[in-house]
Amino acid sequence: MVGLSGAVIRIQQFLISPSMEVDAVSILKSITPSLEASKHKGQAGKIAVVGGCREYTGAPYFSAISALKIGADLSHVFCTKDAAPVIKGYSPVLIVHPILEESYSVRDEDEKSILEKVIEEVDKWMERFDCLVIGPGLGRDPFLLVEKNSIRKFDCVSNIMKHARQSNVPMVIDGDGLFLVTNSLDLISGYPLAVLTPNVNEIEGATIFRKGVSDFISNGETVHSVSSFGSPRRCGGQGDILSGSVAVFVSWARQLAGEPSMSATVMGCIAGSVVLRKAASQAFERNRRSMLTIDIIQHLGTSLEELCPVLVSR
Repeated sequence: MVGLSGAVIRIQQFLISPSMEVDAVSILKSITPSLEASKHKGQAGKIAVVGGCREYTGAPYFSAISALKIGADLSHVFCTKDAAPVIKGYSPVLIVHPILEESYSVRDEDEKSILEKVIEEVDKWMERFDCLVIGPGLGRDPFLLVEKNSIRKFDCVSNIMKHARQSNVPMVIDGDGLFLVTNSLDLISGYPLAVLTPNVNEIEGATIFRKGVSDFISNGETVHSVSSFGSPRRCGGQGDILSGSVAVFVSWARQLAGEPSMSATVMGCIAGSVVLRKAASQAFERNRRSMLTIDIIQHLGTSLEELCPVLVSR
């Protein structure tokens, strides 16, 4: 569900609610902007991914690079210091901020001061971002995200989310970000610019975008489904592609004039779903059983172009 206004929607209610197959391509076309020579860098989207630690460097890269492949102008990654050199090595087009700390390098008495420095650095950029992606490759280090009933008083990511909410910046939450939200629903409760993207087997609390054979997207009232064929190959990392893609589409949907019949977050989820399914289908057709996440990423641009040919204004 997008935006938990008040009570948390129970999983059972979501699963039994009737769904309506949506015209995803029409929604995609309605929110994808034209390319105009008069536009400046950044107008097509500035996305930031909060994630990446020693063990997991691929996920934040997949999310951030997918945002660029969809059409965002700038893509940032806020990660741990150990992860930064690896992520930078994947691509020179990503803006990498090695500011997150892990507990092994933080003394108890220094937690508060280090957290303040992290938040200060993120806040320098926050107002520039059109959407944040929280969670890809984040891991579960207790200084990055605090667990329920933990004796720790401070953690980086929940505080970043609070600051994003104060700045009215949309958030797409995936991966270990879902683990954090499950333990701290107040982080997104009542915030209409929050998008959650769990897999079927990750559902334990509130659900926004339920991935599966068909994708189900709900605003708590109507359940929309996207059922176009994707790929039977379930290689790891596809959720990271989705999170980066949805972030861009949400930022574009928020630029629409007037009052659309759907919220920007719902439209962004629908657009991200149909494009990823198209890209996965193309990648599988070419690579079959050997298809990897990087193959899907290579098809994002062509898939978007086939579904929504670019309009160029001179």
